[in-house]
Amino acid sequence: MKTVIAPSILSANFSRLGEEVRSVMSAGADWIHFDVMDNHYVPNLTIGPLVCKSLRDDGIKDFIDVHLMIEPVDELAKSFANAGADLISFHPEASKHVSRTISLIKDAGCKAGLALNPATPVSVLENIIDELDLVLLMSVNPGFGGQKFISHTLNKIKTVRDLINASGKDIDLEVDGGINLDTIADVYNAGANVFVAGSAIFGSENYEETINDFRDKIS
Repeated sequence: MKTVIAPSILSANFSRLGEEVRSVMSAGADWIHFDVMDNHYVPNLTIGPLVCKSLRDDGIKDFIDVHLMIEPVDELAKSFANAGADLISFHPEASKHVSRTISLIKDAGCKAGLALNPATPVSVLENIIDELDLVLLMSVNPGFGGQKFISHTLNKIKTVRDLINASGKDIDLEVDGGINLDTIADVYNAGANVFVAGSAIFGSENYEETINDFRDKIS
């Protein structure tokens, strides 16, 4: 599996966001991860498509991975696509028509992902897996950064990896929440290949050293 390190800008210094993004990408990161919260679907309010557009306007060309923790989904998904997102994930509970939302995202020129909360059953994927480019498993309850990894997520990762393998599709399996040097190897061994880390990277003194340590753990 290709492995992807995706630092979450939720933990970046927003007073110098462009510099932070350039620094973390130069340090060896693969994607930029956006945690988009609406203080409705989850109890926090973060960023919108203007932040995505501002990075693109500033010359940032790296892969932008947007996780929508919002309800409803469709209009803001289109706005993020227009702002320069490359991949947009959303929660099935937040869409009245999951397949239609996936099609909307793809028609807007982005890859599409489905995000599952810790309590969301894997069964929601069974009739939709072939339409996806990515499955995002939350290993904390969404809303805030810096939370502790929920250990029973490991079994869920294994189940979803088996489902992806059975589909025969090239689908990424992303995990977000509590990813650090103590958890990333277990998450990788369970079947994930995309790792979202916020405070573990942006809270470190040396981004490159931290990202290299992550890669050592999953090599």
